[in-house]
Amino acid sequence: MLTIREIVQLKQVIRQWRQRLSCQPGEVATVPAGYVPLYVGLEGKRFVVPARFLKLPVFVDLLKRAEVEYGFEQAGGLAIPCDSDFFQWVVDALRRNQASFGQLSFDELHDLFSRHCDAGPCNATTPAA
Repeated sequence: MLTIREIVQLKQVIRQWRQRLSCQPGEVATVPAGYVPLYVGLEGKRFVVPARFLKLPVFVDLLKRAEVEYGFEQAGGLAIPCDSDFFQWVVDALRRNQASFGQLSFDELHDLFSRHCDAGPCNATTPAA
């Protein structure tokens, strides 16, 4: 019998493959040199981020979480266990001002993000540096 964790992992893999298969025939999901594709959250939303981000504390934390959650034997692309809205906010903040936000950990950025969210669905904007 499958555990809940295994069911969630299978669901994520299925969503990722559905997204990849939904491309039009002949359409190639290209990734520019110096960038890496990541699949984020339960919905497997695809992000293409600069490879240099992977050495930043927040990404190191996220990669450690991915290791714990999924292990090293992931099918398909690199999946990140993170809310996609938060991840988008982090990427936007880093693109806007890596010097200010690049040294913050996952927890520090999450606290900052939480302060910008309403009680309902989060519509946070990228913070000013």
